[in-house]
Amino acid sequence: MPSADHLPPTARSPAAAPNPSAQPRASIIQLDDKLINQIAAGEVIERPASLLKELLENSVDAAATHIQVHAERGGFKRIAVQDDGIGIPAAEMRLALARHATSKLSCFDDLFAVNTLGFRGEALPSIAAVSRLTLTSRSAESACAYQVQCHGGGDISEIKPCAHPFGNTVESLDLFYNTPARRKFLRTEKTEFKHLDGIIRRIALSRFHLDLRFTYDGKPVFHAPAAQTADAAQCAQRLSNLCGAPFAQQSVYFTDEIADLRLSGWLGLPTFSRSQRDLQHFFVNERAVRDNLIAHAVRRAYDDVLYHGRHPAFVLFLQIQPHLVDVNVHPAKSEVRFRDSRAVHDYIYRSLHRVIAGLNATNSGVALPTPTAAQPSATSGAYSGRGGFGAPASASAQHNMRLLVAEQMENYHALHPAAATAAAAAMQTDPDSADAPVVPPMGYALAQLKGIYILAENQDGLIMVDMHAAHERILYETLKQQAAQQAAASQPLLVPLSIVVSQPEAEAAEQFMVAWRALGFDLDRIGDEQLVVRAAPELLRKMDLEKLVRDVLSDLLEHGRSERITHSQHEVLSSIACHGAVRANRRLTHAEMNALLRQMEQVERSGQCNHGRPTWMSVSLPEIDKWFMRGR
Repeated sequence: MPSADHLPPTARSPAAAPNPSAQPRASIIQLDDKLINQIAAGEVIERPASLLKELLENSVDAAATHIQVHAERGGFKRIAVQDDGIGIPAAEMRLALARHATSKLSCFDDLFAVNTLGFRGEALPSIAAVSRLTLTSRSAESACAYQVQCHGGGDISEIKPCAHPFGNTVESLDLFYNTPARRKFLRTEKTEFKHLDGIIRRIALSRFHLDLRFTYDGKPVFHAPAAQTADAAQCAQRLSNLCGAPFAQQSVYFTDEIADLRLSGWLGLPTFSRSQRDLQHFFVNERAVRDNLIAHAVRRAYDDVLYHGRHPAFVLFLQIQPHLVDVNVHPAKSEVRFRDSRAVHDYIYRSLHRVIAGLNATNSGVALPTPTAAQPSATSGAYSGRGGFGAPASASAQHNMRLLVAEQMENYHALHPAAATAAAAAMQTDPDSADAPVVPPMGYALAQLKGIYILAENQDGLIMVDMHAAHERILYETLKQQAAQQAAASQPLLVPLSIVVSQPEAEAAEQFMVAWRALGFDLDRIGDEQLVVRAAPELLRKMDLEKLVRDVLSDLLEHGRSERITHSQHEVLSSIACHGAVRANRRLTHAEMNALLRQMEQVERSGQCNHGRPTWMSVSLPEIDKWFMRGR
């Protein structure tokens, strides 16, 4: 017989149930200021890096041009930020340490047009509540500097004169000394140092005019000199110092502007993808933010060019009118809310999509990695002589199919007679002679290696092309254009598909009924929570239609739109292109190889195949000289 303690609550006797009236009721009391400050500090100061972020943002808002950061023992022992900003008058220094005291807002309307990084007036009092804070400042009108202190959220000290250059210094000692329980949840000093370093680098990325120095445990970590001008070359050098030379070399700079929106920054090439999201920086009005809507737009822009499981690298800046974005949605000010989120999402997607689509051999202007630096991923698969690049060893062999490059040669000659003649002449002309034709970006074919790669010579050196991957991308882009120009072909289902959904999903399906039919679906709502599919796009007839419809409805509820149907169609077209592309061990003539190179120069996203693998790589002549130690 089980005891009453092991019975479900409904099976116990009434006497065994807890009696709420028997529980003592706590009285409602007004919390004291010290406890209020520590609770508020817990929302703002999560770790030493949070403290540093608040201090740096205050320095930026103070119009500083030079900032020095000193930290010790992960920021627990000491964090000090010195700047050459406008300073604080002596009469206002005690008020600066009071809660909700700020010079950045003056009325209710200012909250909806915030032009500063900080605005709540909580940073300094929150830091003072959990550390020993010293504020030293000298304004332009002061004959000397003044200093004030506050320890653990206690009383604010009297103001004392001291020696200090123009600007501010805020020093925090012994973080969380009075709240040891919170300190136990923090990481090691090494981990906290990495967070500190990341905060400083993000501030340095957001403001290229700032001169930033970081010293840790008495040793200099890095110095980010200010960019003297706002041109891309000056900023690219700073970008290289902050994000690494490989990213600066394998990224493209762009600007795009419409109405109240301006997007600019650096987009990493798809070949410079990452295993994690450690090199993704997005700034809204020079404020570093994390936003799911922005992440979704960027991820969509990289469709068809990233290898699965990889993440893009980017540093992007969005400028938008302050009244169109709400920055007062998170205590740490790391999230924002747009007034018209769908318009912002679509603008970011379209802008990035155009840039990525234009990354071909003609206009990328970026040196691609050499073979010595390109190491295949352990998960990317090995080459299979029959199955094509990246096919697993267990995959069934693909049969040789009709070579489409040869059929396109006549059209190529008809459309580009001058280029075709130049290609033929280049094979017989000395490239060093004065009469040599202009060499196109992908150069001219020299030979075929192992029936897999095309070796070509261009103005800079050697080009190596994976012929299957390159032809696959060309066919895929052609099929997508053809599909976009034709109406979606619909095929009736032999047995209509009935799907039970939730009421919000049924309402979303009904709301977007016109869009469903435009994509080739004959879908109707036949009940409060029931849909029926009578016809589906011909390309998708073999897919799990119920799962596809449910996924689309989920997207409609969350984002107000869905690209899953288009993506599914593209997956089918990608498979067709993969099977139709030229296979390994297929011998090509020089004319066929050159035709393939010319098409790569014209087609969008020609740098990657449909699966995100690179289609070509280049080796410059100086790099080849290094291999053979020429000139040493």
